[in-house]
Amino acid sequence: MSRLLLATGNKHKLCELKSLLKDLPYDMVSPADIGIDIEIDEVGRSLEENARLKAITMAAESHLLTLADDSGLEVDALNGAPGVLSARYAGENASDADRVKYLLAQLKDVPREERRARFRCVIAIATPENQVYICSGECHGYITFEPRGEQGFGYDPVFYLPELGRTMAELLPEIKNRVSHRGQAARKAFSFLLKLMNG
Repeated sequence: MSRLLLATGNKHKLCELKSLLKDLPYDMVSPADIGIDIEIDEVGRSLEENARLKAITMAAESHLLTLADDSGLEVDALNGAPGVLSARYAGENASDADRVKYLLAQLKDVPREERRARFRCVIAIATPENQVYICSGECHGYITFEPRGEQGFGYDPVFYLPELGRTMAELLPEIKNRVSHRGQAARKAFSFLLKLMNG
């Protein structure tokens, strides 16, 4: 069975990707599984640049077909911030809780109807020969006034989906995977990887 490297050290993201791609006829491995421990500076100015950089770097390092993603939260009232800086919004070593707290502080005087936001995910699939395929997904909602829910990770506890009446962190994983930005991008990646496998 061909191997597919899921280029992330984030255990939550790894778990989600494995779940979303579980029906693919690939042996999915993480960098830790194959002894790769390199830090890739996410210096891109867009989610696409970062996803592409991670995929190409890890494909060259591992000599494996590689999938990498970069995701971000874009808040209208903050002119699209935190965007590409979502993971570093509250500082380099901030926890998920720190980032959520910082985001809510930035929005403290913003009324509900002006708290529109979207999650975006870009997935890059790179071959060891440097060919790259890009796919993306996005999910629209609002930022709540306080965290709700125990599921998910990152900004999920404050990302409210009006059509479901819940935050992303209040959704069961299978429902989150159906509606999320990463779920949308992963379904496109799934189709591409299946075609690649079947020639």
